[in-house]
Amino acid sequence: MIKRLVIERGQRKVIAMDSISHVDATDAGHIVVSGSHGGTSSGEFAGRYRLAAVFFNDAGVGKDEAGIAALRMLEVPAGTVSHLSARIGDAEDMWQNGVLSNLNASAARYGLSRGERLQDAVDRLLGTLE
Repeated sequence: MIKRLVIERGQRKVIAMDSISHVDATDAGHIVVSGSHGGTSSGEFAGRYRLAAVFFNDAGVGKDEAGIAALRMLEVPAGTVSHLSARIGDAEDMWQNGVLSNLNASAARYGLSRGERLQDAVDRLLGTLE
């Protein structure tokens, strides 16, 4: 799978993609679930378009928190799922089994929390994002 529509509610979509490198202008305004690690390169890809929210895999977090560095770069709600809950690079597994492990301040303001299922968090976001 490269890219797949997971949910569409009103004008907002949830798009799953194995790699954040597949994000493009058509994804602007939507929620992206990416199997990519949450490092700086992923943050750069995600930051190219005004996404509604974005989620990555924490890839074990890594040295100096390199696997979650994108969270500090992004102003939109962003988070990672634990690599222990979903395979890195596999957006479908993240969507089906992902559990949130880290969040940026914006995601926390929307009430998302660590230990929550990704699907539940995204469902709530769909109901609250403007």
